[in-house]
Order: sequence, then structure tokens, then C-alpha cells
Amino acid sequence: MLTDTLIRVFKRDLNKLKDEINAYKDEANLWLVSDGISNSAGNLCLHLVGNLNHFIGATLGNSGYVRQRELEFSLKNVPRLEMIQQIDNTIPIVEGTLSQLDAPDLQKEYRRNPFEDFMTTEYFLVHLTTHLSYHLGQINYHRRLFDERKG
Repeated sequence: MLTDTLIRVFKRDLNKLKDEINAYKDEANLWLVSDGISNSAGNLCLHLVGNLNHFIGATLGNSGYVRQRELEFSLKNVPRLEMIQQIDNTIPIVEGTLSQLDAPDLQKEYRRNPFEDFMTTEYFLVHLTTHLSYHLGQINYHRRLFDERKG
């Protein structure tokens, strides 16, 4: 079933996110920005964790997670180990929630707000995998730009 594939992709990419965060030689470089690059790798990591805990954990899994999206982009210098722990805590939330979904659940309507076009839960979950992948690529590029030339 699709949920098995989604679980594998989310786990793969969340583990890759940990690898990317750990690959920074200088932890301070996680928070660098410059002209044309407004989001640091640290903030993108916090954003991904918040996004998945909100849309999968809280919305689909009723985890009780309360998202503070503005902090995902305004917090700075969160210790690397704390970010890794947040990723580690997100993996079982995603896996546990998705493993509870069945085929009819995936076909239910999913709206983030009342003004959005119709989409299914399945469609939105696929969107979330591509969102994770997109920002993971940005983090990889950020690391190579800032850490490898400065570290």
C-alpha cells in the first residue's frame, strides 16, 4: 500500500536530514545566510520537523503537537544535538500515524484551509514528501556553500 512507501521515503529522507545536519564541520555554519539565501539550514531543519509534526502528527494522528511556525524561521543557534533529537522524535510520529491509515483514509478530503482546492490525503502526503526532499536539497547545497568553503 502507498502508506508503506510513504513511510520508507519519509524515514529515508529524515535520516538523510540528520546526516546533512551532522555533516556540518562547524555547527555555527548551520545558521549562516547571505544575499539571496534567507533561510539557514538550521531554520529549514526546524521547519521540516514542525511541518511534519503538524500536518502528519497533529492533523492526521491527533498527537497534540502545537506548531509555532514563526519560530521555525526566527529561532537561531539551536544546538545541533537538539535538532537531531527533534528529527529522531519525528520519525516514529510519522511512521506510527501513517501505519494507521487505510486506503479509504487516503481518499478522504484534506484541506489546510477552507479556501484551498480539493485534494485527497494521499495527494497531500505525496506533497509532503516532495516538500521534505526540496528543503533537504537546499540544506545539502547550503552545507556545500557555507561549510565547505568556510569550515
